[in-house]
Amino acid sequence: MSVLSHTMPLLNGQPQDLSEYLGKVVLIVNTASKCGFTYQYEGLEKLYEQYKDKGLVILGFPCNQFGKQEPGSESDIGAFCQKNYGVSFPMFSKIEVNGPDSAPLYSDLKEQAPGLMGTKAIKWNFTKFLIGRDGKVLDRYAPTSKPEALVADIEKALG
Repeated sequence: MSVLSHTMPLLNGQPQDLSEYLGKVVLIVNTASKCGFTYQYEGLEKLYEQYKDKGLVILGFPCNQFGKQEPGSESDIGAFCQKNYGVSFPMFSKIEVNGPDSAPLYSDLKEQAPGLMGTKAIKWNFTKFLIGRDGKVLDRYAPTSKPEALVADIEKALG
C-alpha cells in the first residue's frame, strides 16, 4: 500500500492529494523552525533544487510535539521558511506525528519503516522518510542524518 494515499492540507489550507506524487521519489520530513536541526532546511532546499527536475519532491510537515519548537501559525512557518531558507518545496499545515492524534500519513510511515530496534515513534524533528516512485517507503533516516548524506539513496531511487 502506498503511503501517498492521503490528502493533507498545505500551509495555505488547500488540500493536497499526495497520490499526485506517485511516480516521483518523495522525501517526507517533519520540521520545526526553532530546532537545533532547523539549519537542515538549507540542505533540503539544495537537494530539491538539484533533483526536482529528475523526479524528487520534498514534503515538509511542521510539528510542535518536540520541545514546542514549532509554535508559530501556518503563516509564520511559511514566512520563516521563505525568508531564512528560500524553501520552495511543498510545506504542509502543522501536524502531530506521534500519539493518538498522529496524522494517518505518519501512522503509515512508521508502520512501513520502524526506527531503530523496531520502535515506531518519531524521536525528534527532521526525521526523514524516502519514498520510492511506487509510493512505498524505501528508508527512514534519523534527525541527525543531514540531507546531503541522502544523495546516494536519492540518486539510486531516481534511477
